[in-house]
Amino acid sequence: MNANSILLAYASRYGSTQDVAESIAAALRQVGLRVDMRPMQDVKGLDQSDAIVLGAAIYNGKWHPDAHDFLSRHQKAIGQRPVAVFALGPLSTSEEAMRRSRGQLERDLGMYPWLKPVAVEVFVGKLDPSKLSLFERLGSTASDRRDWDAIRAWADSLPAQLQHDEVTNPAR
Repeated sequence: MNANSILLAYASRYGSTQDVAESIAAALRQVGLRVDMRPMQDVKGLDQSDAIVLGAAIYNGKWHPDAHDFLSRHQKAIGQRPVAVFALGPLSTSEEAMRRSRGQLERDLGMYPWLKPVAVEVFVGKLDPSKLSLFERLGSTASDRRDWDAIRAWADSLPAQLQHDEVTNPAR
């Protein structure tokens, strides 16, 4: 299968994950791929997509609820396509924070034993207190440690990885 048409579905509460999704979509388009980028909740079907990239943030130790809903709604179709997953996790670049966020994502993905992503990555996130509720803002300070070079490098690696669905989806 050639992954010429990619659905990039994302869930973003405050816009940071959408920013990252836009960067990944731009990188994929630069190499000639068709990318349909939409919020997960707006995706009705996957028939027009050869491959899927899913992105959502981790909030309070859990992957965004829209990501869980998306996986549940589209299980059959997802199982027939190569899939890559990214999450925005910690606000810190420390090894411990990254390890904790990766573990959180792996636990949530483990709820779907049928899901065999060809690539999984966790990126450092962003916090913009101006987008938070008054309660959420308490004690919050602005932080944007997203590593755009790492995001671009991961995006650049995706076309080759999304071609290898024979290995990840032997039932096809």
